[in-house]
Amino acid sequence: MKVSVGQFNPGGDVAANLAVMRRLAVGAQSEGAGLIVFPEESMFSVGRVEGSFTAAVDAQWTTFVHGVSVMAAEVGIAVIAGGYESSGEERPYNTLVAVDHDGRILETYRKLHLYDAFSYKESDRIKPGDGGIKVVEIGGFKVGVMTCYDLRFPELARALAVEGADLICVSAAWFKGDHKIEHWETLLKARAIENTVWVAAAGTSSAHCIGHSAILDPMGIPADFLNDDAEGTATAEVTAKRIAEVREFLPVLKNRRLESSRALL
Repeated sequence: MKVSVGQFNPGGDVAANLAVMRRLAVGAQSEGAGLIVFPEESMFSVGRVEGSFTAAVDAQWTTFVHGVSVMAAEVGIAVIAGGYESSGEERPYNTLVAVDHDGRILETYRKLHLYDAFSYKESDRIKPGDGGIKVVEIGGFKVGVMTCYDLRFPELARALAVEGADLICVSAAWFKGDHKIEHWETLLKARAIENTVWVAAAGTSSAHCIGHSAILDPMGIPADFLNDDAEGTATAEVTAKRIAEVREFLPVLKNRRLESSRALL
């Protein structure tokens, strides 16, 4: 299956963001992609919403999910994209929605690890996820999902791999800062290498976020990538054959000794 990552700068208007996503999805589908992954705040950016953030989430989450579903069905491509889901409280969830190429909603994932780091505190306005990890089937592949800061927690990626994920999709709005691009690229490679899985990561490209979306093979080798392009897609062929090849000479999942590892903790 060909997989694309779509990079753009979400604004505060859901309809405008969906229009950009559709344009990128059409381009990806024309290249033969069966799945496109979009950034964390594809629905809208927290900092660019007018008025009450909570009210905007309450009013727009269902609209966004419906728009993604319609887009997927009309373009004929599976979609993973991030937005904000009402929780019934003041703080909404930071949620990814995975939709099949026929518009069927496969799963939603609520971000587990909130970005309370580097002088930012996401938990002030976002509620942490409560549904655990999520793996869905798309195009014959098992696809695990995670959101931005989740990438810094290797146990989450390992749990997805143990659950059978062949491909881990990361939706992010990775803040700029000293060494942040190096961190992003290193962590993407590490998650691919240590789990011998494909990784497809889509990032926001803006004045505050790095972009640098990429697709990496199970050896951590970039198959295609973007830099700080304002808008674009990267596309690569994701194959089970490559996973099997790597796991033949690097059987890390088979070689794990969990009881010994626990004894060291």
